[in-house]
Amino acid sequence: MEARFLWRAFRARYRDEKAELSAIRDYVRPGDTVCDIGANKGAFVWWMSRWVGDRGRVAAFEPQEELADYLRRVCRKLSLSNITVEAKAVDAVSGTRTLYVPGSSGNSPGASLNARLSERENCRATTVPVVALDDYFDPGCRVTVLKIDVEGAEPRVFEGARRILKERSPLLVFECENRHLESGDVFDVFRILLDLGYEGDFVCGRRLRPLAEFDPSVHQREIGERFWDRKDYCNNFIFRKRS
Repeated sequence: MEARFLWRAFRARYRDEKAELSAIRDYVRPGDTVCDIGANKGAFVWWMSRWVGDRGRVAAFEPQEELADYLRRVCRKLSLSNITVEAKAVDAVSGTRTLYVPGSSGNSPGASLNARLSERENCRATTVPVVALDDYFDPGCRVTVLKIDVEGAEPRVFEGARRILKERSPLLVFECENRHLESGDVFDVFRILLDLGYEGDFVCGRRLRPLAEFDPSVHQREIGERFWDRKDYCNNFIFRKRS
């Protein structure tokens, strides 16, 4: 179990999410509090744990109970005591919501609070606890990074973290795709952040390009089978507060 977890972490750091993790590494400092929202199997949390150090904290949110249990077990095995695994989704308000999980059984990296998912795929629906980040973290907490992979629920995560975004200006590393959003498009999501004083880049070929160069008709072209697996398909974004 531990070997597989570490292999996944190193593959993310040096291949699959190299640009995203490099941005986090450059931004985070020992003692910081960072979040992995939609932690899945934990490819990011190993590195986050190392970079924030013993005085820091990693909050990993994974609403699929089996995956949350897996993360708790591997964290115990590897003595990652600065990681708190929460079997919760992150939303605009705290309470409960329906989580849609593609497939008839097992866990899925595509699970989402977004009801639109159930219209396109065969999904299991389950009720899960949800929390707004502004409720979860005390006002004085120094939250410096939000990594977000929530399959179309990004606007609700940002809505529930408005205080943190305004007061703490965390680095935002998030997935966003037109095909997953319940309404509007990716530019509606970007506008939420631009209005809060952020500026952004998108990941293209493992390097960063200015958000002004992003064109969904090119970079999120929905043509052909499994179009999202094409090398020129871009769905990862990194936003920082403007200087």
